[in-house]
Amino acid sequence: MASEESKLELSDLSFDQLGIKDNLLRGVYAYGFEKPSIIQHKSIPVLMAGKDVIAQAQSGTGKTGAFSIGSLNNVNEDLKETQIIILSPTRELADQTFKVITELSSYTKITSCKVIGGTRVSDCISDLRKVPQVIVGTPGRIIDMLLKKHIFTQHIKTLVIDEADEMLSQGFQEMIYNIFNYIPKTSQVGLFSATFPDELIDLSEKFMDKPEQILVKKESLTLEGISQYFINVKNHNWKYDVLTDIYNTINIAQCIIYINSKNRLQEIYQQLNNDDFPVGMIHGNLMTHEREQIMNQFRQGEIRILLSTDLLSRGIDIQQLSLVINYDLPMQKDTYIHRIGRSGRYGRKGVAINFITDRDLEYLDEIQRFYNTEIKVMPENVAEVISA
Repeated sequence: MASEESKLELSDLSFDQLGIKDNLLRGVYAYGFEKPSIIQHKSIPVLMAGKDVIAQAQSGTGKTGAFSIGSLNNVNEDLKETQIIILSPTRELADQTFKVITELSSYTKITSCKVIGGTRVSDCISDLRKVPQVIVGTPGRIIDMLLKKHIFTQHIKTLVIDEADEMLSQGFQEMIYNIFNYIPKTSQVGLFSATFPDELIDLSEKFMDKPEQILVKKESLTLEGISQYFINVKNHNWKYDVLTDIYNTINIAQCIIYINSKNRLQEIYQQLNNDDFPVGMIHGNLMTHEREQIMNQFRQGEIRILLSTDLLSRGIDIQQLSLVINYDLPMQKDTYIHRIGRSGRYGRKGVAINFITDRDLEYLDEIQRFYNTEIKVMPENVAEVISA
């Protein structure tokens, strides 16, 4: 929970105090940022000073804004070379970051492009031939473009790794290490994430130069403003009935429902459609244009309820999203905070509902102890809780 001291500190902060270049500052205010969050206030000056940084803050506190503003401020607009690379674990997150970068830099001459998997390689190459000053992308496609010599790295000033705990996990680790082989040793490195296990901090020592650490304790990670509940459905097969029972209630708000398995997600999606419940679904097997179309429909409110695997558990900011349902508890405790952090972004209120069986009670207790939080029994007045 935020202390009274941090709340007071936050109310006194201003972007004007941070020494941001005028044209970038115009973009910051035009984007809708009013005051810097704590993570922005602490990490932007470190990035602007060219120092390596490990920055951890809970979901929804403005990490994307922090590394975007800090990096963009360091771009030499007269040098028509690639100077910044920002890595994201998913296409959706890269797409969102790219939009933030584009809007923040709208009053500058800074050029940028998106380099993500699932798109035509020829389009990527065409964009990279223009030598953008900022590249936002996913590791696989970035590596491909580096190997084929379509990205020139000799002028790279800053490499930012978003969702660094996932990006440095076994799945991405080799790709990230390969990318570092192409980046000048003098480049600044920024790691940003909501969680930072100790082993990742040890790992970062291999490729960072005396990084400044902006960390919050694990116990402080519970999301302020998000009410957490559970419904014990007793039998896993009864989850669907419970979901349909409360469907009209959850349709009050935009809602993401997390399901661990792609196969089960598709089954439930089919069942809901067969029963005339209008929902959308998103998972990693969909084509990029399909995923983008679904996300746009969800952002615009055309789809109110979205079924998702953990593809969307990190960093996606849907302004009006106020409800998250864990149809299945996440397999990793660290993922819990990323999922429920989709609601209650940046100080807004949200609700998280967890469907469990008797077999999950012990794991639910583990999650509560891990985050030093309380997940309460869902009261009868579901509609009032969600619409409050």
